[in-house]
Amino acid sequence: MSRLTHIMHSLTRAALALSLALILATLAWIATDAPRASAQTLFEPAIKVNDNVITRYELEQRARMLQLFRSPGDPQSTARDQLIEDRLKLDAASAAGLRPSRDEIEAGMEEFASRADMSAEQLINALSGAGVAEQTFRDFIIVGVTWRQLVRARFAPRVEVSEREIDRALGQTGAGSVRVLLAEIIIAAEPGQEAAAEARAREIAQITSTGAFSAAARRHSASQSRGRGGRLGWQAVSDLPPAIQSRVLGLAPGQVTEPIPIPGGIALFQMRAIEEGEVVQPEYAAIEYAAYYIDGGRSDAALARAQKVRESIDTCDDLYGIAKGQPESVLDRGSKKPGEIPADIAAELTRLDRHEVSTALTRANGQTLVFLMLCGRTPVIAEDVSREDVMLSLQNRRLESFANGYLEQLRAEARIIEK
Repeated sequence: MSRLTHIMHSLTRAALALSLALILATLAWIATDAPRASAQTLFEPAIKVNDNVITRYELEQRARMLQLFRSPGDPQSTARDQLIEDRLKLDAASAAGLRPSRDEIEAGMEEFASRADMSAEQLINALSGAGVAEQTFRDFIIVGVTWRQLVRARFAPRVEVSEREIDRALGQTGAGSVRVLLAEIIIAAEPGQEAAAEARAREIAQITSTGAFSAAARRHSASQSRGRGGRLGWQAVSDLPPAIQSRVLGLAPGQVTEPIPIPGGIALFQMRAIEEGEVVQPEYAAIEYAAYYIDGGRSDAALARAQKVRESIDTCDDLYGIAKGQPESVLDRGSKKPGEIPADIAAELTRLDRHEVSTALTRANGQTLVFLMLCGRTPVIAEDVSREDVMLSLQNRRLESFANGYLEQLRAEARIIEK
């Protein structure tokens, strides 16, 4: 290589080094001095909730995440309201000594991501690619997990659902005579958009006014009723799909169901009004009962034994303990179609509610007293709905009502200052 060439290469390297130095200096200035005021503004307090601060960065991040989830309403306004509520929820949980574990948080992230058939890592990467930090999503999950723990710890002991309420929800006390006036929103969940659809549905489920629900229907619903704000006409509860019946009957006017997964989307229903006509005896698919046979017919000793049994049990299952050690023939329990039940027993069962007892019948020419107990009825309209599902739905609805009232109280007592 000639000396001239060597000099030229040296000059080129020097020029490149100088250019690179200038570029790095420029980037450093851009990253520090130039936007310093902007960065300081971004991380300045925007809202103060009691002693906690919400920064402009958090507002921007939450708003961006809500946009990606296609949540209803204005993202900026919704982000502000959500973050204020987040601070109130975490404050209350901290005062109660509640703090979710790392495993609980990770499980919450996985559960949320699974709604879109994604792992938490996949969802985090997708959000990150759109400018939403992992911590923003993690904070969102932490609040949800913490608040659920607090609500259950504080209100679960006060939430009781009676058997009659479950019967009513299942349609076992004449649901065919109940008519409801509903509004609907059907959110399409196309492949890859399931998480966004789920997030939007959960936002809509918080609506409590018919006007706001109708506005959301016009904006987001994929059903033909969107043009009339999702409003449907009067319809009998018995005409609704079983999975919807149990959810709808647990609502008060203005309340909205939890999101209900359907093929290709998510459904929500708002109760606008409910009315009950003359009670109509529903059609039963099966009736479950137990007959415990007591020797002595209607003698004083047999009736005293029946009364003692009645006082010592609460459900049909308890009869197994009563019959323990006796011949299997003393206890007859099963679930039968109405037409398969002996006429006298069928007639007596019509007079009973679940877990009620009759001692009006005898067998063996009056020598055996029949301790008859109704275990349950399964209406045709509710064969696919379990009592446990209905009870859980009613419990969750009441917990939600307690939680909303508690949050309103926290907000009313809070010091909220906007900078």
